Amino acid sequence: MKPEDCVLFSGAANGAESEFGAAAERRDIDEVNFTFEGHKDARSRGLRVLTHEELLHGDVSLAYVSRLMHRKYRDTPLFKKVLQGIWHQVNNGQEIYVVGKILEDQTVKGGTGWGAEFAKLCNKPLYVFDQERDGWFHWTEDAWEEHAAPVITHPHFAGTGTRFLEDNGREAIEGLFERSFR
Repeated sequence: MKPEDCVLFSGAANGAESEFGAAAERRDIDEVNFTFEGHKDARSRGLRVLTHEELLHGDVSLAYVSRLMHRKYRDTPLFKKVLQGIWHQVNNGQEIYVVGKILEDQTVKGGTGWGAEFAKLCNKPLYVFDQERDGWFHWTEDAWEEHAAPVITHPHFAGTGTRFLEDNGREAIEGLFERSFR
């Protein structure tokens, strides 16, 4: 696969999303960073400001997401927009790459977890780099399996994750791009 044929779908937030974007930019991979009015974006390349109507396409019941994720989410307009933006990232990506933490209940921590669960529901290839366990994991229909070195295989892929990116998470993103686009 050639970098010029690829598109990264992300969200331009601080942390994992901005690192995915920087890795894509270093390789001349196009970016689409879904955002909305009032969002604090860490990247300006490829910004796609979602309209009110477009945000509604990604609307989801917070009660449903809370039950699915086994935790309570705040019902604020900002948080709903964040979840709606993540919906657009996962909906457009054919493979999903996340940096964060896999919890004991098999979900991923934080708002990022909604993106991982949505990828599971859509049966999209899903890879998570767990910063605490210092390794990549792949979702295989009902469980996480360690995956030594995933490679991006689809030209339309999503990259998202925690705002609290650690050095090993940064290295994992760079390694993913290096393996995929030598």
